[in-house]
Amino acid sequence: MVSMGRIDREIAVIILEDLRSFLIGKDALAQEKLWDEMYRSNRHSRAGYFLMAISAVDNALWDVRGRYFGVPVYRLLGGPTRSSVEVYASCLGFSLEPEAVRKRCLSLKAEGYRNQKWFMAYGPGSGPEGMRKNVELVQILRETLGDDTELMFDAYSGWDLTYALEWAHQVEKYRPRWIEEAAHPEKLESFVTLRRSTTVPVAAGEHIYGRWEVERYLEAGALSVLQTDPEWCGGVSELLKIGAVASVHDVPVIPHGHSIHAALHVIASQSPMTFPLAEYLIIKMRHYYHFEKNPPVPVNAHLALPTGPGFGIELDPAKILSTTVLHA
Repeated sequence: MVSMGRIDREIAVIILEDLRSFLIGKDALAQEKLWDEMYRSNRHSRAGYFLMAISAVDNALWDVRGRYFGVPVYRLLGGPTRSSVEVYASCLGFSLEPEAVRKRCLSLKAEGYRNQKWFMAYGPGSGPEGMRKNVELVQILRETLGDDTELMFDAYSGWDLTYALEWAHQVEKYRPRWIEEAAHPEKLESFVTLRRSTTVPVAAGEHIYGRWEVERYLEAGALSVLQTDPEWCGGVSELLKIGAVASVHDVPVIPHGHSIHAALHVIASQSPMTFPLAEYLIIKMRHYYHFEKNPPVPVNAHLALPTGPGFGIELDPAKILSTTVLHA
């Protein structure tokens, strides 16, 4: 069973119409050659849907290689470097009402999560009251959890530099671990200025594509934490190269958690200095792996390393109503 995970329709179309005919008959073990040829095959491959399609194919081919050699992918990548991978609690979708926040964050702490990320609900269009609530969220979490929990915050690319600076200066005393996606990814200078102007570390990367764009960000001193996603940035092959670039700048890579399998194997294979954590979207992951026999579920905020070949994905026939095989 080969898996690319769930992919968007637009990406599937590119795989079927652009990449399939190119890949059929090629050596699936020739990872570097195949990636380079896919990347060079289209002038729009450096970002967006085409690179996401390359990512899906690349990840599937790593699964093939692991199954061919009978080992987990992380062993092909040089690991394991630890016995399990720690994850942080990504709290997208939870209520931001103060009492609900207090109850939820304490519950997550009791489950072993040493790191929690919460999502900002307000931006420049919400006026002073929105800013007050954004600051209050940080205050509530810090006062409820104490000093032994790292707190991260995601602005969902919904702010501008002025707003981000005002928020950062008000919450510095609560020592956030990072503010994520404070501006749109094309606004490199906003990230640079924000990082230079506050003690709050600056994170981004889920919409940064490939090692070349990563290098521009890091060379400019724009980021404290890099969050490229192996489902989008070019696959396992490219995330490894991105990790090498990040290590030159001493910037940790904590992959965005759109999915978990590819990220888990890369993290497990690399130095904890460069890849310290994984993101675990609490609500999304409850059902995201419904069709798998052994979905990845954290225990004490850690994911055990898979022992099966490839990514270790095995579908549960009892949960599948019908199957359609697409022929080349």
